[in-house]
Amino acid sequence: MLKRIVGPAALGLLVMFVWTFVVNGIFGFTLRVEMKRIPNEPEVYRVLKENVVLPGAYMANPALTPEGQFPAGEPVFSVRASGMGHEAAGRMVLVGPAISFITLLLAAGLLSMASPRILSRYSRRVLFVVVLGLLLAVFTNLTKIGIGGYPVHTALLLAARDFVSWTLAGLVMAWPLRAPGDAPRAA
Repeated sequence: MLKRIVGPAALGLLVMFVWTFVVNGIFGFTLRVEMKRIPNEPEVYRVLKENVVLPGAYMANPALTPEGQFPAGEPVFSVRASGMGHEAAGRMVLVGPAISFITLLLAAGLLSMASPRILSRYSRRVLFVVVLGLLLAVFTNLTKIGIGGYPVHTALLLAARDFVSWTLAGLVMAWPLRAPGDAPRAA
């Protein structure tokens, strides 16, 4: 069983890696969407370093009104501190692909156990993986919308990027995973 799903999961990982390289490395998606620079970054960094001493997620709210309410229309800021510095980037470069590979193994495993009706056609196998990817994109990105989270358009862009990634992975994962005994055939 494991042998049957490792190949498709590895193909999916390769496609996701290439897609991520193209969208982030060549087109700079993550830099433009998730990593915008603060104009007075050194000052903000100094204040954060003095005040955020433990790893965690923090909120910065506006001062309360005299009535003890948060003022309407004022932004709320969130700060995430992992406790790691840039030197950890080398070690962390393997974590993302490892998590992706485990997720792709699970998707390939689920697909391999799908009904013969789904496994009988390439287009259905692709759709199976795409639907899994859509669920992951929705539940990992769209849940980050809100106070101290992402703006709606940013979360939608992140979800769309992940959906495309899973669609591309599904296109390659679905080819080798077919019903046992079925010969390869077109959609």
